[in-house]
Amino acid sequence: MAANYLSLTLDLPEASAELAQAVLHEAGALGLEVRDSSGASMPGVRGPTAGEAIVVAWFDRRETADSAAAEVAEQFPEARAALEAVPAKDWSEEWKALIRSVEVGRLWVGPPWEAAKAPAGKVRVVIEPKMAFGTGDHPTTSLCLAAVDEALSARPGASVLDVGTGTGVLAIAARKLGASRVVGVDNDEMSVTLAIENAAANQTEGVELSGLPVEKVSGAFDLVLANILANTLVALARPIAARVAGRLVLSGVLVGQRAEVEAAYVAEGLTPAGHRVQGEWVRLDFERK
Repeated sequence: MAANYLSLTLDLPEASAELAQAVLHEAGALGLEVRDSSGASMPGVRGPTAGEAIVVAWFDRRETADSAAAEVAEQFPEARAALEAVPAKDWSEEWKALIRSVEVGRLWVGPPWEAAKAPAGKVRVVIEPKMAFGTGDHPTTSLCLAAVDEALSARPGASVLDVGTGTGVLAIAARKLGASRVVGVDNDEMSVTLAIENAAANQTEGVELSGLPVEKVSGAFDLVLANILANTLVALARPIAARVAGRLVLSGVLVGQRAEVEAAYVAEGLTPAGHRVQGEWVRLDFERK
């Protein structure tokens, strides 16, 4: 590991903070920190000005950080950005304080150091938070965890496909809740490696995790999950819809993006089956009839 990490700090309108996190994650950030009006900043740490949020992303490669900074400048021209080197010790231990466990339906999802606190009777999924998204506490992931719990309660043994599996949390949760065939795919090599590590740590055998493109996945599934950004969901509408035998759940969609994403999947022959909102994010459900 390099001696230093690179931190990209953004000051931007608070309303843009959620989307900025998603963009930075997609750009390869190793970790993310958000300082906004929802909580007090840590002692000695600069807080945001009124109406703004501070989003800090960490990278271990200069080219990845530079590419992320360029992407942010294009999508958020109003943001003030600063890129600087920081000691490696600043990330791993201090990050632990920012990770929260969550309880969703029958599930408890959290980091290893909180596993002993998981309530008795919950299905426990332990995720090592080496990446910011996919530990369970982000609204888009929580919305999908609820869908996994609901679907497998209604149909035990259902088959599940997780597109953009990230840390593997949804695929692992599905397997632990009794899904039969479980496939998780991601186009990011690091994500696949981490998902495989997490599946092994959770002793979930039989989860197929790979970098296979969704159009190359064989068969159709009772439940298809895709927790990725809206523009990617639209671009992949045809191959994702083709894998749906029963229900499709889309997340990673801001409320204002709902109509465009919904239209793309209706055009592929799927029927809207409700939605659920958490904060600025909306989960879209579809059925194949």
